[in-house]
Amino acid sequence: MILADTGIWIDHFRKPEPELQRYLAQTSITMHPFIVAELALGSLRDRIRTLATLERIPQVQVAQLGEVRRMIEAHSLYNSGIGLTDVHLLASTLITPFTRLWTRDKRLRRVAESMGISVNHP
Repeated sequence: MILADTGIWIDHFRKPEPELQRYLAQTSITMHPFIVAELALGSLRDRIRTLATLERIPQVQVAQLGEVRRMIEAHSLYNSGIGLTDVHLLASTLITPFTRLWTRDKRLRRVAESMGISVNHP
């Protein structure tokens, strides 16, 4: 499964993302509720339908805050330049079997690569 971060979805809403469309057709995409919430903060075409569609995508296991804190220490994620939502995505990717994170954010991608959970797409 592939967890596409908020930036991937924003890019897709601006201009259809062929890789994301392919993964969606293969039912290989998974979702995190923080991503849906971040997207809900923006301007969406056909807002109600778009959010409902996003909420129907199977979700990753959502990491508890204690798990996130332990992961920050275990992987020395402090001072890495990523935020709390990013760390939640990383933690949820780790605890959801066979899941990888797709991001174009340079810092988040570098951390995901170091943890062996990154999707290698431009």
